[in-house]
Amino acid sequence: MKLRGYLVAGMAATLVALVAGHFRSTPYNNYVLLADALLHGHTWIGWPGAYIDALAYHGQHYVIEGPVPALLLLPYVAIAGLSANQTLLSAILCGVAVGAAWELAQRLGVSRETNIWLTVFLLAGTDLLWCATLGDVWFIAHVSAVAFTLLALVELCGKRRGWLVALWAVAAAGSRFSLVLAFPVYVALLIAADTRPERWRADLNRLRAPLLGFGGVLLAAGTIYVAYNLSRWGTVADIGYTTWYHQDSAGSPTGSPFRLQYLSYQLWSFFVQRPDFAATFPWFRPTYSGVALTWTSPALIFALWARRPRAFVLALWSAAILVAIPSFVYYVNGFAQYGMRHALDFIPFLFALMALAAREQPVLSLPKGLPLWAKALVVYSCVASLYGVWYWNAILRTGN
Repeated sequence: MKLRGYLVAGMAATLVALVAGHFRSTPYNNYVLLADALLHGHTWIGWPGAYIDALAYHGQHYVIEGPVPALLLLPYVAIAGLSANQTLLSAILCGVAVGAAWELAQRLGVSRETNIWLTVFLLAGTDLLWCATLGDVWFIAHVSAVAFTLLALVELCGKRRGWLVALWAVAAAGSRFSLVLAFPVYVALLIAADTRPERWRADLNRLRAPLLGFGGVLLAAGTIYVAYNLSRWGTVADIGYTTWYHQDSAGSPTGSPFRLQYLSYQLWSFFVQRPDFAATFPWFRPTYSGVALTWTSPALIFALWARRPRAFVLALWSAAILVAIPSFVYYVNGFAQYGMRHALDFIPFLFALMALAAREQPVLSLPKGLPLWAKALVVYSCVASLYGVWYWNAILRTGN
């Protein structure tokens, strides 16, 4: 039996993530702790110490990150208990992300050769592999969000079942909360009447089923999320990140962690911040607070060459910008990272744009596929990002 391309790509990515991470288990296994707590009927975790980022609230400690990775870990933790390897799930989700990316690019009409370039870039030219190899609570959340966002886009370019688009969208937002801002874009795309982007148009006669399915899943997920907040905070709203901001030495005792005053810092982080250089090995030493996309993933600029179909291009850019907004006004840039891990929240939309740009380039009158300069940027991005994978696993994480 011949394996489908997305299965080969996904399995290869999972294996690469496991090998690159030396099959280690992350010490920052907050999601294992949360899964164990849920299996015991409560939402507070058994806090092992200050190395685990968990919010102290009314005498207990709580994980403030989205709960979806913990839900995925429930069967594993039910068997292995607190010995469960959270990084294993991270590698599997990395495989799902790359497999979904392959299928998405294929559905958008990208050739096999170009698809290899694009999926390799997503894996090794962004922070995806770096996050997957480490598997820490913050990083696996990004990998999970990328995987489920790409699955939502795959469904939108396929059968476009509203309930399934919503399920993947909710899973992404339940991993990284900023992905909730993509929901309106998904609704707009569901209004289209044809599975092929070139023929998307509004069809009032076909709106009811997909939108009812989408809304039904959102209603169910919202109900569960409200119950989850009530069990943690005693209120409908999620106050986790705001309360953390009030307690964090880098934050403020009052106000919101999302402020325009942080915009200049984030712009510098995303587009300017460079690694440090040293006269001894290793000569390139990434700063602990990250390295700008300009130096790690410049191939993302190829997304700007996407032109058609215009409605889909506009929708993808709208989703990318909406999802990026929280990261650009947040009080920290991700810290303890290589590259800019927060960019993974909107990179799936840029990946789709890159696929569209590789499919046709009417402005430059170039043939289908990646132009030579874009391939050069992909190669550079992979080298730069793989250096970060090596640096963190060989130098910063040798003890676990």
